[in-house]
Amino acid sequence: MNINTKIKLLGSFIVAVFFIAYSSVQAQSDPSGTKRVTSTYAIKNATITTSPGKTITGATILFKDGLIQAVGTNINLPAGTDVIDGDSLFIYPGFIDGASSAGVTRPSEPERPANFDSSNPSDELAGITPWRNVIDQVDMNNNAISDWRKAGFTVAHMIPDGGMISGKSAIVVFGSSSSTNILGQNTALSTRFRGSRGMYPGTPLGVMAKFRDVYKNTELSAKHQNIFASNVGLNRPEINKTYEAMYPVINKNIPVIFEVSNDLEIRRALRLQKELGFNLMLLGVTEVDKVISEIKAANATVLLALTLPEDKSKNKSEKLNEEAQGRTDRVKEAYETALKQAGMLEEAGIKFGFTTSGAKTGDLMKNIKIMIDNGLSEDAALAALTINNAQNLGIQKFAGTLEKGKLANMVITTAPLFTEDAQIKHVVADGYVFDYETKPKKAANGNKNGNGAAGVSGTWEYVSDTPAGSSGGMMTIDNSATGYEGTITYDDPAGNGKAQATMKNITVKDGKMSFTFDVSAGGMEISVSVNGDLTDDQFTGRMSLAEFGSFPLTATKKPNQSNL
Repeated sequence: MNINTKIKLLGSFIVAVFFIAYSSVQAQSDPSGTKRVTSTYAIKNATITTSPGKTITGATILFKDGLIQAVGTNINLPAGTDVIDGDSLFIYPGFIDGASSAGVTRPSEPERPANFDSSNPSDELAGITPWRNVIDQVDMNNNAISDWRKAGFTVAHMIPDGGMISGKSAIVVFGSSSSTNILGQNTALSTRFRGSRGMYPGTPLGVMAKFRDVYKNTELSAKHQNIFASNVGLNRPEINKTYEAMYPVINKNIPVIFEVSNDLEIRRALRLQKELGFNLMLLGVTEVDKVISEIKAANATVLLALTLPEDKSKNKSEKLNEEAQGRTDRVKEAYETALKQAGMLEEAGIKFGFTTSGAKTGDLMKNIKIMIDNGLSEDAALAALTINNAQNLGIQKFAGTLEKGKLANMVITTAPLFTEDAQIKHVVADGYVFDYETKPKKAANGNKNGNGAAGVSGTWEYVSDTPAGSSGGMMTIDNSATGYEGTITYDDPAGNGKAQATMKNITVKDGKMSFTFDVSAGGMEISVSVNGDLTDDQFTGRMSLAEFGSFPLTATKKPNQSNL
């Protein structure tokens, strides 16, 4: 029996609650994120921040095939649109990571030859591998990628690991694991002040000298190639893969990303940039207060670290001599200055972006909120997570804001983003929807059933919204000695009014409720599963019908019902 026939047999209830046209059976939202939303999908009546400082209340965002179709109020939804009620949701552009090492492995080091000369090693032994592509080192199924996506990141600038010149970066979207997810390759050259052990260059100053040498030789190589191509009677130039891989840098087609850990390394990178003239991105910037003017003069791109130092002065004893107290005061001052760096950059007019390099997912919002408490505006914080990095990476035409025609990348929260109550409920990346558990707000009447929400025993009236309209019924739940028992009514597929089914596997825990029930239609038994958030007398969740998709379901407990 084909899918079309199955759907017809489901009758009025299936049409109203589970209806999926044949053309869109393979195109519905999948909470696991394993299938792209190819049908028209809308989040309605939400608070949508399209870009920093621009927020629309009571708005709808419509997307299809991974692209945003419309954002705003008074949007006409096409027939067949899968709608999510966004009354209590806040939507923001998906976060963009200015430099990420999530899922990136370090290539194995080559063996040293028998005649190894530590004063003149090969480029690969010395950590000079500009021809490498980070895509060859990235595992898109790595848990670190899913962890950062859960934190709100939808696009990342992936940086290769390695030595002083580790290779070329790439821009990827955190979408389906079955896709390449590549938005751009060879987008920047990754460099760091990391010398090689037991060989030249083994020190930061050696790295600077070697970088100059490679850069100048690349210029000479390019010049020789051009002269040979336009003249006769010249010796053929030797092909050097290091220099060839550096051509886009000297031609200023891609920037150099210098990983820096303090103001001294920032100054060294700025010195090389001023001397050689390449475009510069500073990765992992700290101690920025000492070099703001130099950064502005160089027009360098700043990727600010999302890590913050520990306050090492807070546990010091109050009984210190004058010298020790002076040291403690200096440590305290340095700590407080570190917290103000983001605000200083904003005040100086530097449009910096954030990088997760070296950061932990659990510290993300905590550290940003600390920066906000120390002078950074919320608009600038959001910009550093979104549009600034889109512009830094040259992808602002299709990412960084929520606009028609851009990628369907968004973060959906339960409260305004930088408030204490905010939790990420959904992340949409490349049109794939990822759902995450959220903790319900504490019930005003306290915990009556020991499950984190008001008692569920009683009668509930539910409504499920589908592309064909709305349909609903009643749920009656009782608390027995062995757990919860219940029944649910629905439109009889045979057209005989209401039908009733037993609610099975009713689970209520930590503000969540889930259950299953069976629908008989045309000789078939269709298994239906429901799960969602339970707060006081309200239930908000999804109703799923096997391969036919899932739909929003809301329920309200009827008054004058006992809470057993």
